[in-house]
Amino acid sequence: MNINQRIKDLRKAMADKKINAYVIPSNDAHQSEYVPTHWKGREWISGFTGSAGTVVVTEEKSGLWTDSRYFLQAENELSSSEMQMHKLIDQFGPEHIRWVAEQLSSSDTVGIDGNVCSLSQYESMKKILDKKNIKVNVSHDLLDDVWEDRPTLPTNEIFEHDTKYSGKSRQDKLEEVREKMAEREIDHHLITTLDDIAWVFNIRGNDVEFNPVAVAFAVVSKDRATLFIDSSKIPQDLKTKLESEGIGIHDYRAITGFLNELPESESILIDPATCSINLFRAINAQVERGKTIPRGLKAIKNPIEIEYVSKVMEKDGAAIAKTFYWLEESLKKNEKVTEAEFADKLASNRASMPLYKGESFPAIIGYNANGAIIHYRPEHGKSAEIKAEGILLADSGGQYLDGTTDITRTIALGTPTKEQKRNFTLVLKGMIALTKATFPKGTPGGALDTFARQYLWDHGLNYGHGTGHGVGFFLNVHEPPQGFAGMNSERGRTIHEPGMLSSNEPGYYEAGNYGIRIENLIVTKEDDEHNGFLSFDTLTLYPIDIKLIEETIFTKSEKAWLNQYHQEVYEKISPLLNDEEKTWFELKCRPMN
Repeated sequence: MNINQRIKDLRKAMADKKINAYVIPSNDAHQSEYVPTHWKGREWISGFTGSAGTVVVTEEKSGLWTDSRYFLQAENELSSSEMQMHKLIDQFGPEHIRWVAEQLSSSDTVGIDGNVCSLSQYESMKKILDKKNIKVNVSHDLLDDVWEDRPTLPTNEIFEHDTKYSGKSRQDKLEEVREKMAEREIDHHLITTLDDIAWVFNIRGNDVEFNPVAVAFAVVSKDRATLFIDSSKIPQDLKTKLESEGIGIHDYRAITGFLNELPESESILIDPATCSINLFRAINAQVERGKTIPRGLKAIKNPIEIEYVSKVMEKDGAAIAKTFYWLEESLKKNEKVTEAEFADKLASNRASMPLYKGESFPAIIGYNANGAIIHYRPEHGKSAEIKAEGILLADSGGQYLDGTTDITRTIALGTPTKEQKRNFTLVLKGMIALTKATFPKGTPGGALDTFARQYLWDHGLNYGHGTGHGVGFFLNVHEPPQGFAGMNSERGRTIHEPGMLSSNEPGYYEAGNYGIRIENLIVTKEDDEHNGFLSFDTLTLYPIDIKLIEETIFTKSEKAWLNQYHQEVYEKISPLLNDEEKTWFELKCRPMN
């Protein structure tokens, strides 16, 4: 991979179109986090494989902007090219556009593909660049000019997600969407996000690695619903079923013409954060702005979904137990095990469980120093050998027909240092504090984020990522809108409501040394004792490494919580283990005195 040559080729295409700076984001035409290979242009032009980042190429400079999760990874992957890394201070701010404004002169032009640039992003760019009279051109996908072997759009077959698991039929969900539309007196609602489309229509696909979604657009109208998707991807029986339910099927690229033909007298709701500038410009109807309606509906899991994902945690926990048992037994025998081999074993053990469909994200298996690379992904031939010493961080998840999982555990493979035990315990105390939080209805995630950080802050320590994110139901493992993060983010501003499934994952990282993260999935519920208050139930089932706990700073109430949790974990997981694994697992779930 000759990154410098690719940048050179792009600059030639820029010059041909009189573009002075070109912006390449990570997302696709649906503002997805994980994208089909067709839209992995930022990775192709830079060599950076992380899931978040933006590239800017000017006539003389090229740079990648990414957040603290990827600082170490980006430094490694960009080291052999001219591409410079820029550390984002504000993960959600347009720092790369401010940089562009400083680099260019009045009357210069910034280019970006209007299919992958959202309306919000476009308006944010314009607000900054207009001050210097710098133009924005969204007419060209320059990667098409220079990426000779660019993958085509995926054509994988979709399938139906049974109401048995989803808990609601398509018609029920469409009715819920229409009820929200009626409240705003809206005629049509454009849905561009793949997971929202999958949820509304109870369909799933294989177009995106780790996320069971299909490339499509949708428009829900007062009297009909229309799905824009390559029809060859729909099995005939499902196609017949959709059409019998009054759902129109049009080609994926027909969305532009459909929007252009809407009557001027009618209205359409779009989400400016997810609707591209090109689709926005194609709309002939009166545009109303707002959040994508299904996003808020699907965030609140129904009782059937919660019941299923609670049971999923049992088989998922058993797969993890089998993997850690295998690792420890292999190390006892002095057998070589790499991080990548551990990740493979984890995926293999999950695959042996019923209804498994794949990983929910690339497993992050970081041994010692690699654990400090927050989104590290081990590769065969490059990953570290795991030994019977030090600390191992394992963050992984599975996609099952009956739920999605995401869990992180940090374990000691030898005798931990005093500092490691202290820092692990501070992280654990924060995780427990958030788990046990009781809070009034109307509380946003930003207010709850502090629960998890307080003990680290007491020691002048912190971590650079959010404390948690929403999780889908056999959908995207990172599911907006809720979570636990700063108030400058959507996750931080979103109010938690009963039924929301979120991760709780504080951490601490010593670059070049080790990483610590502990993660459970928790579901928001009505509090059992206080009217008008909410609290959380923990769904994830796997023990926490007692060897890493500094007991002198671990309170009696924290020990009581951990002992009760370990008892529940053992009762639910042990029946799925063989006798040797069960004996080993009982020790992992032992109570603290």
